[in-house]
Amino acid sequence: MDRTAQLTSHALDRGIAYDPPPARAATSAGARRSLHVRAAQVLDENWTGGSTVPSRSLYPHQWSWDSAFIAIGLRHLSPLRAQTELETLLAAQWGDGRIPHIVFNPSVPLDAYFPSPDFWRSSTAGRAAGAPRTVQTSGIVQPPVHALAAWLVHLADPGLSRARGFLAGVYPRLAAWHRYLLHRRDLGGGGLASVVHPWEQGMDNSPCWDAPLARVAPAPARSFRRADLDHGAAEDRPTDLDYGRYVRLAADYRDAGYTDRTRDFAVEDPAFNALLIASEHALARIARELGAPGTARHARAERLTAALVDRLWDPEKEIFLCRDLRGGEGGSLVPERGVSGLVPLLLPGLPREVVAALVRTLEGPHFGTGSGLVPSYDLLGEAFDPHRYWRGPAWFNTGWLLERGLREHGERERADALAEAVVRTADASGFAEYVDPYTGEACGATGFSWTAALALDLHHRRHAAPHDTPHDTPREEPHNERQNLHKS
Repeated sequence: MDRTAQLTSHALDRGIAYDPPPARAATSAGARRSLHVRAAQVLDENWTGGSTVPSRSLYPHQWSWDSAFIAIGLRHLSPLRAQTELETLLAAQWGDGRIPHIVFNPSVPLDAYFPSPDFWRSSTAGRAAGAPRTVQTSGIVQPPVHALAAWLVHLADPGLSRARGFLAGVYPRLAAWHRYLLHRRDLGGGGLASVVHPWEQGMDNSPCWDAPLARVAPAPARSFRRADLDHGAAEDRPTDLDYGRYVRLAADYRDAGYTDRTRDFAVEDPAFNALLIASEHALARIARELGAPGTARHARAERLTAALVDRLWDPEKEIFLCRDLRGGEGGSLVPERGVSGLVPLLLPGLPREVVAALVRTLEGPHFGTGSGLVPSYDLLGEAFDPHRYWRGPAWFNTGWLLERGLREHGERERADALAEAVVRTADASGFAEYVDPYTGEACGATGFSWTAALALDLHHRRHAAPHDTPHDTPREEPHNERQNLHKS
């Protein structure tokens, strides 16, 4: 047995939700097969040969956190393709460590998406930050879920992963990505990473950004053309005023050479940092798989968890809040309840009283819909809109994260119910981008890749036998299992 096999032959201790024990539910083989086939078809149609677009119409390039979530679902179809998805994204990493939020496909016309490569000018404006010369990217980032995705992809077929040197290849890039966030983006000095644009956090139209954005003078409407309105109803998308502010922030960041010095918009977000912490735990597991100790990374994750609670937890509202670093001395908490504030439930090191409070908030009047779906924003908030982008609709990636968080903390029945609601609604909506949280009505694009991928992941974990899907242990017979999966 080689050294790598020796290091991974023992059962790993349980930690962060790297693959929580599957929920057990009975279903017919026909139902399993049909959802599997439908989700696989979406992912096949959106596959470009090296990566997967979120949707063929509205999002025709590669998106950073989309690819991480997509790889998590692809591992059930093709571990090789899941590995390739992440490798393609990481090949566009900048020299300073950042993973750009978009990697542009040069064959797509410039007017198919805005902001396009000629707006970001990554190879010139980003030269000092080490932007790649052979591919065009954006200059901002998205939530760091990549190391968690890489670990889960490895577990889908450890033999293939080791044979290809998958983890050995991605580990240095993931480590550099985390260094960038922990050092260049600690703009508040409290240990947490900051976002410098709402698009970086991923939930870009959330009311949690309204107060920080109010200080930003919007770009003139005549200076840009919104391609998103060609594919979605205006009443479901960000307003022109907000979009003008997004453009202004991005242009200012570009014109400053993508340097992370003091900016007009700097926010510590709970979901962004929770995913960084989860991925620190995952990097520790990857380090152990490669023969190095992961102790320091686990310790760092614990320190970051303590900083998250100290800086962003609101015990009265019983939810984590965003900290606006430009909102006065030391920054101020934004008093808006968004689903981002529930995502830290994913973390194993949260104090028990915080976990209990988050579960109460999740099921209470601010987020409890009765449908089993979790809205993206406070149901009782003044800005709530069940259809407008991130201002109320339910999204499938946040549902997936919350399901893992509930299961991590022993809330199995609640996790089962959420998983059932997510999978059922994803399938019924045609794998919609997002849905009305009360009715499940499809909004945005359909045939959306991360919806199909995460529904596929929940579907297979829910219906796998206990010995088929160990939560954190490499599988003994991955090739046989994959053959059986396609037969089911």
